[in-house]
Amino acid sequence: MNRMNLSGIYAPIPTPFDDRDEVDIARLRAALARWITRPLTGFVVLGSNGEAGLIDEIEFDRVIVAAREAIPAGRTLITGTGRESTRAAVRAARRAAEHGADAVLVRTPAFFKTQMTGDAFVRHYTAVADASPVPVLLYNFTALTGVDLLPATVAQLAAHPNIAGMKESGGDAARINDLVSGTPERFQVLAGTASTFYSALCVGATGGILALACVLPEACLRVFELFRAGRHAEALAVQRQILPLARLLGTYGVPGLKAALNLAGYDLGVPRPPLAPAPDAAVARLRETLTLFEATPA
Repeated sequence: MNRMNLSGIYAPIPTPFDDRDEVDIARLRAALARWITRPLTGFVVLGSNGEAGLIDEIEFDRVIVAAREAIPAGRTLITGTGRESTRAAVRAARRAAEHGADAVLVRTPAFFKTQMTGDAFVRHYTAVADASPVPVLLYNFTALTGVDLLPATVAQLAAHPNIAGMKESGGDAARINDLVSGTPERFQVLAGTASTFYSALCVGATGGILALACVLPEACLRVFELFRAGRHAEALAVQRQILPLARLLGTYGVPGLKAALNLAGYDLGVPRPPLAPAPDAAVARLRETLTLFEATPA
């Protein structure tokens, strides 16, 4: 398999819904038309911020097709294809590839939590990677799933030629250091938490899939580029600027991200039930923090 270069900043974009709770493809296209003018390396659709767990298989296909039509070939499209069964995850990876995904991001199965051992994850991801026509990224988000893809298991899986890297959504730089140091150089670790992005870069992360990049793509890219240029004091200064909003997005989750994007001029609507829109107090905090960020010199 050819090595996939994952270095850069990726926006894990939300999925918009209309007033009838149907996926709103027109809104998605309009938002993507604006996002592709920003300096983003690529996009993730149907990840956790895309409310993937609330999306059916017909909607899954429609979102990927619309995203690929809107995203130029030179920009990477990663699609979330995590499923609870290995069979379904294999099918989802194949369909995503057919619809134009450049890689698939495969969340850990988690329904049978106590049985999701390292051996179970090795069997699951090996089968998906064997069958997937495009590179596979592991996806660990313990705060969401309640299961943990440990560095020792990742080290085993990193030997597979079609497993290109992973997204680690925990904010622990020591964990990212363990993942980087325990895997081959071709295996790339992407940070999933903007509040500790600079620290993740310092211990070897090659980039980030950051909810904040949907709202403040230039600022996230600036941390990345300043770090790569060796301008660490400046990178850390920008990291500190983005921290308040990054923390709020971590606190309020998908409803907060959609609210922040609506405040920033995107039309992403509200989450799909049973998720509820961000409460008024949260929207007020997001508005205030966005205003303060815009007033702070970069």
